[in-house]
Amino acid sequence: MTVLIAVDKFKGSLTGVELSDALAIGMRRVLGEGFAPRISPIADGGDGTVDAALAAGFEEKIARVTGPAGTPVTARYALNPSTQTAVIEVAEACGLRLMDSLDACGATTYGVGELILHAVAQDASEIVIGLGGSATTDAGAGMLSALGVRFVGSENPTAVHGGSALSGVTRADLSTLHPSLHEVSFVMASDVTNPLNGNNGAPAIYGPQKGASALDVAELDSLLAHTAQLVEQALKVARGTFSEAAGAGAAGGLGFACLSVLGATMRPGVDVAFELTGFHQALHGAHLVITGEGKFDEQTLQGKGPAGVAAACRQVGARVLAVCGACELDESQWSDAGFDAVYSVLGTGVSLEESLADPRPHVEELGAQIARDYLS
Repeated sequence: MTVLIAVDKFKGSLTGVELSDALAIGMRRVLGEGFAPRISPIADGGDGTVDAALAAGFEEKIARVTGPAGTPVTARYALNPSTQTAVIEVAEACGLRLMDSLDACGATTYGVGELILHAVAQDASEIVIGLGGSATTDAGAGMLSALGVRFVGSENPTAVHGGSALSGVTRADLSTLHPSLHEVSFVMASDVTNPLNGNNGAPAIYGPQKGASALDVAELDSLLAHTAQLVEQALKVARGTFSEAAGAGAAGGLGFACLSVLGATMRPGVDVAFELTGFHQALHGAHLVITGEGKFDEQTLQGKGPAGVAAACRQVGARVLAVCGACELDESQWSDAGFDAVYSVLGTGVSLEESLADPRPHVEELGAQIARDYLS
């Protein structure tokens, strides 16, 4: 029987590669050292997409860029020299995890622009941008200023840092955009469908979790709407053409900048990640597939990696099992979604503290249990 392990990360504890390795070790305890499953770590376009691309053979690149608080950070991205495709996670340059304290009004996407330029200097002709986990709400103005756009009227037109820095901007000068970008195609990997502003926009929906007060949300909403109007005027398109588009509100409005100025196409994160990692090729001929992520909940069923795996398995008739740290779904929910079984670390009687401190031995035991249940 051909077995494929295609798991996402256990966020904060195990990468997809580490999780795959732990499962395989546990399975070999039962099946012998000769057991060799296929391994193809997955992602959903957010955190972990770079790691999944690296596991698929991309090269790791390192760049020193401006972090969300304006101080330097070290960011990673993945590059496939043969296809000239780069994979960038915005969280590497402007992620919440890089902030000592939340600052929704001051956090900048400038480092994302620097990361893009670094990839272009490495001859990338296609750049995939994963839009999850940002600390920012600046409509991508920081990124655009790093890429050469001037926001006339701001305190520093060539280095806009944070949504609040958009106050006073009277014009967006796109003529100074870095010329090399015209030869690059961009793909946004995101499942966020929010517009830039309004009741369902980036400040209102995501601002509070980034530290924005009610007053901050109102101010940011106004500033982002005004900035979008200036960018759309510069592009000579109707107001709302891009700011009202699905996905414009992703990553605090970074989606708007990508759609409008960079001409990016938006695709579901799972589809992009599966393409990058060669998941469908790995699935070919597999009889049993093991997938999973840290928490199995209703969000898992709404476009996350394991749900994509289950859907693909249904199409080819492969059985699919899920492993997770904690499962918040009942059997009818995960069964209806196409999973044959779910194995949870917490379901083995391990405490949450134990599972977070050192999940690896518990995952190995899940691998052994799967081998006993399905392969021995």
